[in-house]
Amino acid sequence: MTDWKQICNVADIPLLGSRRVHRDAGCDVALFRTTDDQVFALLDRCPHKGGPLSQGIVFGTSVACPLHNWTIGLADGCAKAPDEGCTVAFRVRQEAGQVSLDAHELATLAIDLQPPRAGPGASTGAVGGNTFDVQAPHSA
Repeated sequence: MTDWKQICNVADIPLLGSRRVHRDAGCDVALFRTTDDQVFALLDRCPHKGGPLSQGIVFGTSVACPLHNWTIGLADGCAKAPDEGCTVAFRVRQEAGQVSLDAHELATLAIDLQPPRAGPGASTGAVGGNTFDVQAPHSA
């Protein structure tokens, strides 16, 4: 039997938008709402370069990644051709206007993937045995 974790009301997710669900480990989960109030849940990470899908544009039953405009299917998390790759999709239950996610999936799926980092100091590098942060130049 599935243990469902209540997350929010359907109305708490913007129409043709998203809402993020924080997890203690791994990337957040993004909830998406379509024009006909269908709700889908994907790992908030594009399979291409790790962009935050929650910041993308929802159209039909897809979302466009905000970084490189890849189209990701909301039902399965897979990129549409000619692009390839998938992000993790989570099971969603809607009942009486409430949105719930599978508690086991929330606790276990893709917890080894870290959220993308952006901005100064986001990248790291290595030379020999030394690691360092790559900083953007500062302007005066």
